[in-house]
Amino acid sequence: MKSRRQFIKISSLSAAGLIFGGGLLDSLASSILKENQSYFKGPFDFTRTPTYCEVCFWKCAGWVYKDENGRIKKIIGNDDDPNCNGRFCPRGTGGVGMHYDEDRLKTPLIRTEERGKQTFREASWDEALEYIASKMKEIKEEHGPECTALFSHGSGGKYFGKVIKGFGSRNIAAPSYAQCRGPREVAFIATYGSGVNSPENTDIRDTKCLVLIGAHIGENMHNGQVQEMSDAIDKGATIITVDPRFSTAASKSKFWLPIKPATDIALLLSWMHVIISEELYDKKYVEKYTYGFDQLKAHVKNFTPEWAYGITTIKPDQIRETARTMAHAAPAVLVHPGRHVTWYGDDTQRLRAVAILNALLGSWGRRGGFYNPDKASVPHYHLPPYPKPEKTWRDAMGGKYILADLALASGVCDASIPTPDLDCSIRGWIVNGTNLINTLPDQKKTIDAIQKLDLLAVVDTMPMEITGYADVVLPECVYLERYDSLRISQGREPSIALRMPAVDPLYNSKPAYWIARELAKKLDLLEYFPFETIEEELDWELKQVGSSLEEMQKIGVKRLEREVDDLYFADGEDIEFDTNTGKIELYSTVLEEEGFDPIPVYTPHPEPSEGFYRLIYGRAPMHTFSRTANNPNLTDLMSENSVWVNPKVAKEWDLKNDQYIYLENQDGVVSDFPIKVRVTERIRWDSVYMVHGFGHADKRLKRCFGKGVSDTQMITNVMIDPIMGGTGMRGNFVTFRFDNKKTEV
Repeated sequence: MKSRRQFIKISSLSAAGLIFGGGLLDSLASSILKENQSYFKGPFDFTRTPTYCEVCFWKCAGWVYKDENGRIKKIIGNDDDPNCNGRFCPRGTGGVGMHYDEDRLKTPLIRTEERGKQTFREASWDEALEYIASKMKEIKEEHGPECTALFSHGSGGKYFGKVIKGFGSRNIAAPSYAQCRGPREVAFIATYGSGVNSPENTDIRDTKCLVLIGAHIGENMHNGQVQEMSDAIDKGATIITVDPRFSTAASKSKFWLPIKPATDIALLLSWMHVIISEELYDKKYVEKYTYGFDQLKAHVKNFTPEWAYGITTIKPDQIRETARTMAHAAPAVLVHPGRHVTWYGDDTQRLRAVAILNALLGSWGRRGGFYNPDKASVPHYHLPPYPKPEKTWRDAMGGKYILADLALASGVCDASIPTPDLDCSIRGWIVNGTNLINTLPDQKKTIDAIQKLDLLAVVDTMPMEITGYADVVLPECVYLERYDSLRISQGREPSIALRMPAVDPLYNSKPAYWIARELAKKLDLLEYFPFETIEEELDWELKQVGSSLEEMQKIGVKRLEREVDDLYFADGEDIEFDTNTGKIELYSTVLEEEGFDPIPVYTPHPEPSEGFYRLIYGRAPMHTFSRTANNPNLTDLMSENSVWVNPKVAKEWDLKNDQYIYLENQDGVVSDFPIKVRVTERIRWDSVYMVHGFGHADKRLKRCFGKGVSDTQMITNVMIDPIMGGTGMRGNFVTFRFDNKKTEV
């Protein structure tokens, strides 16, 4: 396997990159912008154009403002948008940096040598797309259309998904499922017959007690939730934070429970014990809406706070006091389901415990708990039926993960490594907007799968690590330079938002709609793209809901009224849940049918050996995954990560603040780059913490190359959730090295 240091030499391949230095390149970009300032014409002044943010899944709607020369000046929130209420987070306001980043991909590229040599040549769009189409046809002829897959994270997935489905494959995966929220969705569906989806239907603004167990509101910067938490605090809500780290949320909390990592299920079961044994649960709610209470009561009978103390290190009186605090606030209490929940391999069961606890408190469907979301129904143009595939990624899973309701990115990766048990392994990947090298755990397996492919085509805005392995690289223009599909997200009220280009695309980059449609032409799939331009499609869709593209260009966001006043359950209302029993299942019949525990069970997890510490990773409010680490606006706010070390541990290792060290994990993997030490009481002695998304090994990302450590590189022990295939990544341990050699200190 080639060294990770041999990643890409891409950005310099454009004519501008070969000829000009950084200052002249900025001047060139300025001249391009001035020439294109009046490209977009309309019945009104386009100095303010509507958009919605692409930096995270919250997709806040905003306005893009330009100066008198047509240069993008700033992005602010749209006051009418229920996702942001007119306020953008640092990532959103910093989005303009994506447009001006001179390191971005500039022209299509085709590999000239085998993968690992990182040598490319420039190509025309027609040649690059013809290369992809011809390879896809070869794969289809030899192996079948199902042997091509799409990985996507972002707006372009809709269009590339049409191509893949029209081609005859349903192998379409987003890492945000198996690597992030999948266990949560499966757990809540098994309990309530409904997931929480995105944005989550959490009624934080009206809650009286918010419980955060591994949810880092304020650092993950999900805009609406941060605002609602601030409002709840102003109104006197009690915050309970369970975290081995004193997070930003913990600093706003009445109770901080610094739990021993990997013991969350024990605490949740003990809370249930207190609430049931002291008869603090919502009796009417439980009797009317739930199934399996007697089984649950018997199950948690012995899980006393004293029992949990020996496991979690949380004192019994704290467990009792926090359980009673929740109960006294009920039903306006919310045990937050979190989002990135793939931790220890038993994650579906942990989130089942969260769902059950909410049910005991009567919070599902109640003000201050979980509201019933609504979503705009926007008709799409009727397309011909897609061909039915003969195989999917599930055929490589041996009958496992039946309850996963979406494709697993890690499963598609596994299905790309040929084995004697597979009739057909996946042979071609199209990757749009997701850096799989730093997204999927176990980088060695990901690279192994890539090396087995006949085709790897990458569509991205930046030369991320994944582009270094591509056969073809297609430069997508950034979200400020393109139209995309309407934002139709759930919320308390239905709404739609428009994204339109504020300026022309820089360089030889193109929007996803155009790329996908041109590829569809070459594959004889144009019937799935009946509109020549995306503007025509958007206008058609908007007219179906009484609007138009012209109206949305002026207002950006359109709010629609709920058809039914059912935001919360009415008192005594009869509700049928989409479960086997028609009730909230405290005892899960669907899990029992599949051979899993119907009620969560605590199982001890491996502990770090002497001299090693559990690796915990998280987010920072100014960065999203690894996508923003090179953004010139956001790098100024945070240019590298640091490793949090408890003072007791720092003393044992003689570590000082701001000292640079290397990390080595339990499997002998040493970090490519050093990381700065932060000595702090805000982390337990048995753990260390770092922000995800740093340690980039691509020299063309000039601002973030070699800055900090990639936590993904340290994650080589992946604990698979047996219920839905989620990739538990917090069972990895690290120690400290003063150099990057595999020698003892």
